[in-house]
Amino acid sequence: MRMHDDATRVTVSPVVPGALGILCALAGLGLGFVAPAVSSWAVDTLPAVPGPLELLAGLTTAWTIPLLTVVGIGAGLFLASTAIHESLALTVDSEGVLLTQDERDLYVPRAKIGSVFREGRDLVLLDSAERELARRKADDLNDRAVADAFTAHGYPWSEKNTHEESFTRWIEGHPGLDEQTHALLRERREALSGKDTHLATALHEQLQELGVVVRDRGRHQEYRRLA
Repeated sequence: MRMHDDATRVTVSPVVPGALGILCALAGLGLGFVAPAVSSWAVDTLPAVPGPLELLAGLTTAWTIPLLTVVGIGAGLFLASTAIHESLALTVDSEGVLLTQDERDLYVPRAKIGSVFREGRDLVLLDSAERELARRKADDLNDRAVADAFTAHGYPWSEKNTHEESFTRWIEGHPGLDEQTHALLRERREALSGKDTHLATALHEQLQELGVVVRDRGRHQEYRRLA
């Protein structure tokens, strides 16, 4: 999706993956100093130890320090790459919003957006009928940069969710909802437990078709009815 030249892009700060890499490298360096002594103690004391500990017990710090530092750097690069991959990339221009996360793109035209706000860890876009157009985890993006990206292009940015008091914690079997809605919420709970985000998103859409908006708070689902 091509955005305008004046588009504003907000991504995770390079400090975050950089810090992960440095911390892992330092952790590897620290382990390199203590690994021979700790491994030797484990081999001499415990009835059985994993093979890598036996290997480390036979090495000196001259070997373990560079070895575990390299391992730490490798782990840091992997975690940094994962953090970048899983974080939200937000692109905003005068005609719409592009949300990219986990190699999945979602484009929301400006004409459909009735309000935009941060809600806890999430960035939420609603239409004029208060339906959710998008809800994406965005806690690794700078709050001020996100707000400025929307306000700079004239979007209806809000500092809070105006529907916060409308949400109710879902209790299975509660008479406030019909059985079809309960069934979808049960299925969504299982999808989230199994980390099936694609199914959870599809069920979110089905619930909205029934006039129910759902969100997650900890291990619980909360819902509100559409007006």
